[in-house]
Amino acid sequence: MPALRLSVLDQSPIPEGSSAGDALRNTLDLARAADTLGYSRYWLAEHHATPGLACASPEVMIGPVAAATRNLRVGSGGVMLPHYSALKVAETFSMLSGLFPGRIDLGIGRAPGSSAGVARALQRDRRLPPPDDFPDQLNELLGYFDSPATRSALPKLASPEFWLLGSSPDSAIWAAERGLPYAFADFINPNGAPFAQYYREHFQPSAFLREPKAAVCVWAVCAATKEEAVRLSLSARMMMVLLFRGQLIPVPPIEKAEEFLARESSEPQTLPIQRRIVTGDPQQVRTAIEAIAADYSADEIFVVNIIYDHTARVHSYELFAQAFGLAENHR
Repeated sequence: MPALRLSVLDQSPIPEGSSAGDALRNTLDLARAADTLGYSRYWLAEHHATPGLACASPEVMIGPVAAATRNLRVGSGGVMLPHYSALKVAETFSMLSGLFPGRIDLGIGRAPGSSAGVARALQRDRRLPPPDDFPDQLNELLGYFDSPATRSALPKLASPEFWLLGSSPDSAIWAAERGLPYAFADFINPNGAPFAQYYREHFQPSAFLREPKAAVCVWAVCAATKEEAVRLSLSARMMMVLLFRGQLIPVPPIEKAEEFLARESSEPQTLPIQRRIVTGDPQQVRTAIEAIAADYSADEIFVVNIIYDHTARVHSYELFAQAFGLAENHR
């Protein structure tokens, strides 16, 4: 059985007291580390109008990350297609693929990545609610790369690798029907294994992909001990608890998060409710991640996390790489 591939999904977290620019520079630093550690891909998330996450335009960050690295595939995790023109997305990723041949991924999502008000502000025409036509948009986007009639609208540049992202059954259906790789957000919905199974069972080969290829994105924090990993995770737990209450904040220091979570009625390790956060030492997180990958029959795991201290965050990814022997697997 081939070794499980590990990749990074980076939300470019903004620690309290830091700027968005600092967070984006931290993204470049983490990407350089991931490149040398043997990770397979580095994806940038899209979030709008939040004080805690810096990357509103993954397409803007993909170029600098690809330029700062040599081995990683770099992509979007993902571009929220309903906000944009399909042709504009195709043009942007054609340019990136031309600059970095064979290294660019276009992960496509449907979620707004924002509140309803911000999603509306992103629309050019606000006279009517935006249409719910994601499948049509997706078909148009793919057609610019797959259809001779529409491909002429693009420069003659290399195509990205397409992925469909999701946390609901719809994305599994669309990915299977269109023969696309599929990445499921377990860190949003930890009950997606049946969707991944549906995808594999109903996959239709396409010009983009002959056999099903599935990845799962897992929230995980690794440290020297289980206790330290749980402690490092407290900042993100506080952020998410407040997010569900409609309050957006920068990444709080651990001490501040400890005080906040101590006032909650539940144990910190159980928060937020209905979210899965893997914490542990290297062997513990490897065991847990392998079990999740098996549940999804996934070929690849994306690790996402938010940690207040950037050095501790980089070290967490170093420990993941050691746990899975990435350096040995990529020699």
